This record gives sequence, structure tokens and C-alpha cells, in this order.
Amino acid sequence: MSDTTNTPPPRPTVAILGAGAMGAAFAERLLDQGFAVAVWNRTPGPAATLAQRGATAHGKPDQAVDRADVVVTMLPTADAVREVMLEQRTLNFIRPGAVWAQMGTIGVEATETLRTEVEREFPDVAFVDAPVSGSREPALSGRLVILASGPSRALPIIEPVLEALGRPVWLGEAGAGSRMKLVLNTWLAFEIEAAAEVAALADRLGVAHSALREVVAGGPLASGVALTKLAKMESGDYSPDFSLEWALKDLDLAQAATAGGEVTPVAEAIAERWRRLVTAGYGHLDISAARKGLGTAMAAANGNAS
Repeated sequence: MSDTTNTPPPRPTVAILGAGAMGAAFAERLLDQGFAVAVWNRTPGPAATLAQRGATAHGKPDQAVDRADVVVTMLPTADAVREVMLEQRTLNFIRPGAVWAQMGTIGVEATETLRTEVEREFPDVAFVDAPVSGSREPALSGRLVILASGPSRALPIIEPVLEALGRPVWLGEAGAGSRMKLVLNTWLAFEIEAAAEVAALADRLGVAHSALREVVAGGPLASGVALTKLAKMESGDYSPDFSLEWALKDLDLAQAATAGGEVTPVAEAIAERWRRLVTAGYGHLDISAARKGLGTAMAAANGNAS
């Protein structure tokens, strides 16, 4: 008789709804790790591209989810999630015993409302709130931090998927992940705004960015994120890893969750400055475009600010 005690359990099948920058990166990483992946996107182009990598592309979200063990939504807003999952009745097609992992950042209130509706109407589906900390490159290389929260019965099913994408940190009941994500992204906003204002000040005072990096490298003042974004600001490369408009969305969600600026007055001020940049047309650029509107790189030479 053959010994099967060391045979690993089969990998869960995964459906990804939303194949934007991050959703596509999730799919690519999971395909590279040997998972069967079904994908759907509102516009078919990104799903077709993933099909060339080995995913199964579907024209409707309900077709993508009906055989999946884990359904991942990576959609931009709470309204988009509600439209796809509830108004289009995609949730009705998730099979009993499967896990719905809501991995986009949609805020605390929307997440808890979804959790309540799933528990009431679809008790056989485990709802996991699992936004991520990290951008496309860490997703492709499996280095995301995944802020997971939800029922313990979901763990055996979803954990192989989350571990393929990065490091899952389990935080409690669904909703805890979204709370942590808003805290982390507010911290991120502070770091990006600090890098932008320091870059502008350095330019004004004639301090070379290379000298600034040399002074702070390896010390306590600069994080890896701040130095990476400082380099993008210096080069003028604003190709998006995480766009300014989505960073502003997350600040607005944090403000909504805390009932205004009494708790986070500096974050509120950052949000208002970034809102002006988004209105001016910079929202699709990387978050490092926070450098814009703070004076040009030539300000130290010509004495003018933009």
C-alpha cells in the first residue's frame, strides 16, 4: 500500500474579481505558484492578458466564482464591491464552504456592513476582510503584508493563498483588517508628505538629494518607503505603483471612520493639499507626485516657486 501521509493537500482554486494593477499582480503571483486562477474584470482587456499567462478569463463575475474555493475582490470602492457582489448577485453563485476575501480598501463601515449581510444571508460563505500593505512589486514577489481578519473556519482554506501573496497577519473579527489598513495608510501619507516637503526644502536651500540620501541612509530618520519615493521625486518618475488618488481615498476613509479632523488634524491637512493635486490632474500619478505644487527642482537656482 502506498504511503500518502506526506501528500500535500490540493491547492484551493481562486477567483479574482478586479484585474487592475493589484488584482492582476495577485493573479500573476498565484499562477506562478501553481494555483488555478479564474479572473473577471469590468473591461475585458486585463483578464484577456492574464489568460495568456494561464488564467481562465470570464465575461461575467458569477461565472468566475462558481467553482472557486477562494473568491478575491480587488475592486476600487465600496460601491463597486456592492454592485458586483450584491446588486449583480455574484454572491449567490459562491458555493457553500467557500471563502470570500475582500482585499481592496473600502473602509470600516462598508466592510462591517458586508460582513453582517454575508453572515445573515449567506452563512455558509466565510467573509474575510484582508486588505494589504504593499504595492504591485511586492505582490508579484510575494512580499505583501496581509491584514487578515475573519472567522477561524476560513483559515485552512484561505491561508495557502495568503501565504503565496505574502505574510498574513490575523487580527481578529472581520473589520479589524480594515481598521489597521487605515492606520497604516495614514502613517504612509505622513511619510510621503514628509519626503515631498523635505525634497522641496532641499531644492530651495540648494542641498543635493544625493547628499541628503547619504546623510540619512542607515540612520533612524528615513524609512525604505521614504527613500524610494524620494528617488522617484528626484528623477521625476511618477509612474504609478500606488496612485495619489487612491492614497487620498484612503485618507478620506480614515477621516470618515474618525468623524473628522479632531483625531488627525495633520492628516486632514495633507488630504486637502492632495485633493488640490488630484483636482489639478495628478491623481493617476504615483503617490510620490505629492512633490508637485511645492516648488520646482530649480527653485534654489532661480528663486521662484511653482
